[in-house]
Amino acid sequence: MLGAIRVAARDRARLAEVVATTSRFGLDVLLARLGFGPARRDPDALPFDLPSRTRQAMEALGPVWVKLGQILATRADLLPPHWIAEFEQLHSAAPRLPYDALRAQVDEALGEAPEAAFRRFDPEPLAAASMAQVHRATLKDGTDVVLKIRRPGIRAVVEADLRLLTQFAALVEAANAEARRYGAARMVRELGRDILEELDFTNEGRNADRLRQDFADDPRVVVPTIHWQWSSETLLVMDFIDGVPPRSAGALQHAGIDPAAIASTGADIVLDMALINGRFHGDPHPGNLLCLPGDRIALIDLGLIGHVSPRRREEVIAFIQSIMHNDPALLAETLKQWSQTNDIPPERFQAVADRLMARHGGGVLRLAAILADVFPVLREERIVLQPDMLLLFKALVTIDGVLSGIQPDFDLSTALRRASARIVQTRLSPERWTRRAAALALELDRLGDDLPRLIRATATRLEREQPAVSTSGVEAAIRNGAGWIAAALAFSGIAIAAALLLG
Repeated sequence: MLGAIRVAARDRARLAEVVATTSRFGLDVLLARLGFGPARRDPDALPFDLPSRTRQAMEALGPVWVKLGQILATRADLLPPHWIAEFEQLHSAAPRLPYDALRAQVDEALGEAPEAAFRRFDPEPLAAASMAQVHRATLKDGTDVVLKIRRPGIRAVVEADLRLLTQFAALVEAANAEARRYGAARMVRELGRDILEELDFTNEGRNADRLRQDFADDPRVVVPTIHWQWSSETLLVMDFIDGVPPRSAGALQHAGIDPAAIASTGADIVLDMALINGRFHGDPHPGNLLCLPGDRIALIDLGLIGHVSPRRREEVIAFIQSIMHNDPALLAETLKQWSQTNDIPPERFQAVADRLMARHGGGVLRLAAILADVFPVLREERIVLQPDMLLLFKALVTIDGVLSGIQPDFDLSTALRRASARIVQTRLSPERWTRRAAALALELDRLGDDLPRLIRATATRLEREQPAVSTSGVEAAIRNGAGWIAAALAFSGIAIAAALLLG
């Protein structure tokens, strides 16, 4: 309670804005549903339904709230379809600021005026969002670039909103059992981590560098070059890419680009990101993908990058294989691994798997349709998925929809068969085994340091628990242990040598 009072006092101006905005959009009805008093008006008298009003209020409140809504749009395991559809419309468009409002910040970030740093700089914005505004420029060597400029004062607003949301989530969890089950406070913590990372534009720059390295051997993939000499936390300078968004087959054909080739390339890219590289574009909608001559695809707006651990990659492959090969037992086991809670009986996972397999098992792999069925069933069974899976599913469904839109007979299972060869090749690569051998060598080396202590402890226990055993028996056990130590240390040396040679 004292924490809430301190936050309210510190951020009272922002709190007043939030309260005024939520009141203006009639969200007292939503607060009443969460257990915070009665609604002050008749919801039927308001011009829009509650999901629409909530979405409009989030857009009015700015980036933290928009980001929260976008996260909720991935939670089809929690929210019904009409809420998800509304949150999927959230955008971060904002009024364009006159360049004079940005000039001081840009001059400070560059160390000089942009007119001096660049051959050409356009003071008219190319685009604007709640966090940043984009301007075009040309480097002195003739390279066309864009400047992504953080809005002045936005960090203070974001930090105030995160403090308010943190306290609100704690109050909601205290008042609402379902909010506790679904982890409202944890969701806000994850939101805070993600949005503060996005505010630092150097993170987006590093994301671009990593993805470019991931696809260094694939000429079909383009990631804009970051010009680090001009970039900082508040300013990102990157190559300008002029391409066609994959919104329709006709627009691509008009630009001399083959929609079928783009669909094939797009599927290869997203599967490589998710199942091989473990690093994927978190929001691959048509505005963040550009198609280029030569049937290439450029990945832009890389502020949101998801990560898939090796274990999760295996689980995603198992999920897809269970659908393709009509294996409900494998699907049930995978869903159990993804569950956020451990109090759900195994038979409920099996029931979910049987229902899904009856509709989708062994058929064409349409992820959007499969997941559209998965999430309502999970809600019915009160199964809450791990948060890291939801962003990946959102990305896969988004790209599946994009590619199906430009190639109606697109089937992800064809791309999966192509990807399987690349997955096997990656697993057998010398680099992977070198890393594993080195890790094993380090673990054995650590074990070798601990073994004398473990042997002494074992010998003491043997003497204490089995007094009838002769001293010679204990000595034999120790000699046996010493033999295992020697073997382990020898193997450790071999593994280190192999790692060095293969490296």
